[in-house]
Amino acid sequence: MPRSGAGDLLSRIGMRVPIIQAPMAGVSTAAMAAAVSQTGGLGSLGIGAMTAEQARTIIHEFRALSDGPLNVNLFVHQPAKVDPGRDLAWLERLAPEFGRWGRPAPTSLREIYPSFLDNIDMLEMLVAERPRVVSFHFGLPHPAQIDALHRAGAVLLASATTLDEARAVEAAGIDAVVAQGFEAGGHRGVFDPDAGDSRLTTVALTRLLARSVSVPVIAAGGIMDGAGVAAAVALGACAVQMGTAFLATDESLADAGFRTRLQGSAAHQTVMTRVISGRPARSLSNDFTRWGETVPDGVIPDYPIAYDAGKALNAAAKAAGNLGYGADWAGQGAPLVRAMSTQQLMSTLIEELRAASAAMQGRTEGGA
Repeated sequence: MPRSGAGDLLSRIGMRVPIIQAPMAGVSTAAMAAAVSQTGGLGSLGIGAMTAEQARTIIHEFRALSDGPLNVNLFVHQPAKVDPGRDLAWLERLAPEFGRWGRPAPTSLREIYPSFLDNIDMLEMLVAERPRVVSFHFGLPHPAQIDALHRAGAVLLASATTLDEARAVEAAGIDAVVAQGFEAGGHRGVFDPDAGDSRLTTVALTRLLARSVSVPVIAAGGIMDGAGVAAAVALGACAVQMGTAFLATDESLADAGFRTRLQGSAAHQTVMTRVISGRPARSLSNDFTRWGETVPDGVIPDYPIAYDAGKALNAAAKAAGNLGYGADWAGQGAPLVRAMSTQQLMSTLIEELRAASAAMQGRTEGGA
């Protein structure tokens, strides 16, 4: 089935170049998103871990810096299954790591933020604030939420890692699907983290979805430069979503330890781990991921309950001067990261895209 509306999507959003900065919760900032949107792309903010009022505040921060389009991203995971026995056993397992840094492990865990599925305040805020784009990770909102956001004028995006997930996105009335390849950094967008993972790469998934669903496809995972953008468009994507490429920008909230690992050998050793948050996510190799290499998935509490423990352990280690327990989410393209301002990076990407597109066109004409 051919895709429809791919050419119109960027125009509807107000994008001049096919580059979306990924909504990296905890790393992206209003300044980063504003610089991307001011340069013709789509800046994004991850608000899934925020309260509605915190999200409103950062939306206003963005609008003070840019009149361009904004994407806000939400987590739509199924609510965590509380298991006190499993939570206690997990804390006991983590206790020696807390002890290394002079802190006791917490005595209990909590679901540190709700899914958008249960967040009435967030929906009401979004309807009032009317961001140009709203995107979803880990699944799909309720039909009533989709209808309310559409009525508020939002363009809706949702992540998919398989054709079945993409077809669910299409059937739900979402405007475009983000094809998240296995090489992408951060949390996998799988709808069910316990159902297995087909581990499709960005190339394979983008091409599959471009040929199989009617909504526009946005490629995500391992794209670090303009040549990668051009290649994804050639595969049938209408745009790309890039996260790791922005980690070392001046506007990123990546801490000193994270930035040091990005510039070192850890960038070549990204791993898929579940121990930090309770859901599979690609991270730079660090002390926490190495500790978790032998931990079976079945003993880890659900997301985001496990994240409560992960954040506490990171805070304990940081207080003792160790920066090796953070959520250093990064994709397999990490060795290609570039340290510069977001505006400089966007300008560089645009020039690279023009050059790569011209080269591809030249090869096509030369072979005609």
